[in-house]
Amino acid sequence: MDTTPDGAAPPEAPATAAEPSSNPPPQAPADPKNVQSTEADTAPKLSPAELKKRKQAEKQAKRAQAKSSVPQTPAQQKGPLAKEGQKQQKDSKNAKADLSKPFPVRRRPSQGNTPVVKEVKVELKKDKQDRGLFFGHLYNQPRQHSMVGASKDVNPAILALGLQYSNYIICGSTARMVAMLLAFKTVIEQYHTPVGTSLARHLTAHHLNPQIDYLRSCRPLSISMGNAIRWLKDLIIKIDPDVPEDEAKRDLQENIDYFIRDRVTLADDIITSATAQKINSGDVIMTYASSSVVEKTLIRAHQKGIDFSVIVIDSKPLFEGKQLARKLANHGIRVKYLLITGAAHAIKEASKVFLGAHAMMSNGRLYSRIGTALVAMLASSNGLPVIVLCESVKFTERVALDSIVGNEAAPAEEILSEAERRALLPLKPYLHTSLLPKDDTKDTPAKGNGEVLEWVDNSDNFQMLQLLYDVTPANYINMVITEYGSLPPSSVPVVHRLSTHV
Repeated sequence: MDTTPDGAAPPEAPATAAEPSSNPPPQAPADPKNVQSTEADTAPKLSPAELKKRKQAEKQAKRAQAKSSVPQTPAQQKGPLAKEGQKQQKDSKNAKADLSKPFPVRRRPSQGNTPVVKEVKVELKKDKQDRGLFFGHLYNQPRQHSMVGASKDVNPAILALGLQYSNYIICGSTARMVAMLLAFKTVIEQYHTPVGTSLARHLTAHHLNPQIDYLRSCRPLSISMGNAIRWLKDLIIKIDPDVPEDEAKRDLQENIDYFIRDRVTLADDIITSATAQKINSGDVIMTYASSSVVEKTLIRAHQKGIDFSVIVIDSKPLFEGKQLARKLANHGIRVKYLLITGAAHAIKEASKVFLGAHAMMSNGRLYSRIGTALVAMLASSNGLPVIVLCESVKFTERVALDSIVGNEAAPAEEILSEAERRALLPLKPYLHTSLLPKDDTKDTPAKGNGEVLEWVDNSDNFQMLQLLYDVTPANYINMVITEYGSLPPSSVPVVHRLSTHV
C-alpha cells in the first residue's frame, strides 16, 4: 500500500467507499435490473432497460385502444401479454379478410357498413324467387322435368310415369292414381327381398318410398294418390312373414287390381248411373274443364236417348275442356264451348251444373281445378243446382278454409303459350333497358320465343303466378253424388270414415 504512487491514490478512495456493495462498478451496466431510471435518462443512448420500458408502454397503449373498441371477456383481460398480442394480430387479419369477402363470417361493429348493399340485393333476389307473395311456400321444391338426379333405386316404369305427370300427359287425379298403382304392380313384380329381412319391412321403407319421392318431385301427389298409397302400405305391413315371397307379391298385385275395380271402375259406374237419371229432356248441362266421371255421365245419358245439350267452360293454360268438348261432339251431343270469360253470359242458358272434383274436404268444401269456384258461385247466384260427382277415394279428413295454405303452383312460364310469346316479341324495342339481358340492346333482333320469359325474370315489379286449384265453399254445392249415394256436403266426413274402414 505504501509503495503505490500518489497519483493512483484518488481512484482507490471511491473503491473503498463502495466495498459494502457486492457487485463491482464495472459490471453494473451489464445488469439492467440494477440500473436506476435517473441514470438511464441522462445517458445519451437508450439502454436495454429503456427499450424494454418503451415496448411495455406501447403494448399498454395498444391494449387500451383495443379495450375501447372491442370489449374483452375477463379471461382475455387476464391472459398473458404474448397471447394478447397474437390475438390482436389474428383479429387484424380477420378484419382485413372481412372487408374482401361479400358475406363476412365475423365482423366488428365498426366494420359493419361495407357489405350491407350486397345483402339487400340477395334478399331482393330471394323475394323474386318467392313468387306470388302469399304463395311463396308453394315453390319450396322445383318440379322435376327429367331423369337427372333421380335415385338409382327408382324403377324405370316410375321414371317414365313421373315425366308423364310433369308434362301433363297423364292429367286428372283419378287417372294419375290408376297409373301410379299400375306402375307399382311392375315395381312389386321386379322386387326381390334381400337376405336377412322380410318383405313387409323392406318393401315399404327401402323400395317403395324412393318411387313415391320421385313421383312427388315431378308433381305433388293428389288426395286420391295419397289415400291409395296409405292403403297399399297398410296392406304390405299386414303380410305374414311366413308367406312365400312369390305368393305375397301375387296377392299384392291382385289386391291392387281389386282396388282399382272397386274404388274407381265400379264407383264411376254407380255415379254415372245415378247422375244420368237426373238429366231430363231439354236440359242444358254446364260443366267446367274436364272430368272423367262427368264425361261418362253425359255419354251414358245420351245413349239412353235423352235429348240435352252441354256447355263446356274452359280456361288456360291446359284447356282440358277442349278435349271434353271434342269427345262429346264425336258422340253426337250438342256442345257449346266457351272460355271462362264468357261464363257469366253462358250461365243464363244452363239448367244444371255438373262439376268434377280433385278432392272433397271434411268441412264440405270442394277442392278442384281453379275456376270451379267461379262457376259454382255464378250458378248459385242464378238459382241453378250445383252437383258434384266424386268418388269416395277422393275424400279426405283435411279441412280447407282457403286456396292459399294448400295448393299446387305450376311453372309460371306455362301461362304464356308459344303463340302468345311470338306475339309479344315485336314489343322488344319499347321495353326498358333493365328488362333486357346485359349483352342485349334494343337494336338487336329477337332471339326467340323464350326471350319473353327473360323479360319477365328481369323485371322486379312483375311476376307470373299459376295456381292449379281453388276451394268452393259448401254453401254453393247442392249435392255430392258418390258410390254410396247422393248426400249433402256436410256428410263427407261420414262417408270418408265408412270408406276407409271397409
